[in-house]
Amino acid sequence: MQNMASYNVIHLVIWLTFLSLVQLPMRSHCADPGPLQDFCVADLNSPVLVNGFPCKNPANVTSNDFFFDGLQKLGTVFDALNVNLTEVDVFAFPALNTLGMSMNRVQFHPGGENPPHIHPRATELSLVTEGKLFVGWVSTAYTLNWKILTAGQVFVIPPGLVHFQLNVGKGNALFYAFFNSQNPGISKIAPALFASTPLIPDPVLTTAFNVNKTIIDLIKSRASVLIP
Repeated sequence: MQNMASYNVIHLVIWLTFLSLVQLPMRSHCADPGPLQDFCVADLNSPVLVNGFPCKNPANVTSNDFFFDGLQKLGTVFDALNVNLTEVDVFAFPALNTLGMSMNRVQFHPGGENPPHIHPRATELSLVTEGKLFVGWVSTAYTLNWKILTAGQVFVIPPGLVHFQLNVGKGNALFYAFFNSQNPGISKIAPALFASTPLIPDPVLTTAFNVNKTIIDLIKSRASVLIP
């Protein structure tokens, strides 16, 4: 009986250890912490600094706080790469505060590109609803994973990895990106490297790219137009 009891204790310890190892990665991969209340509509004007935003007084919250109509009309202003971005994050829609979700609508003119970038705090699920988009992301093993998506097709992009979208169709394209964070963040690779403030020193870039200063200066002169 003593041996059986010892076996059961060891068996229990092994299972508890296994469960803790399984659950830890799940917790560490959550983009945002779980909410502790029904809602926390962000008070964007609060001087208090926290990881997220303080809550608006629930007594002042109405149904209108949970309503957003910013996607009713398509955008009309496109950037230098023929892209129009409409963000539906906590800044545009404060009700998303603590809910761990947000979305973007991205429109492309023919040839338009959402250049290589990362979202440091979220996984992205991309849904194409119009046109034809070349969507790709690069793993930490430097493997390019890509698909050409048409209406109704979806591609998932793991968090923090470099990715892009390019309109390869003859007409306009439209896709929606869904994130598991109220504020996924974005860092575009070209302006991050060549248009930062202050600028990254030339020796760092010439060594990293194995080119001379003339090429670095040329890229820097053009990268500023890519700043969001």
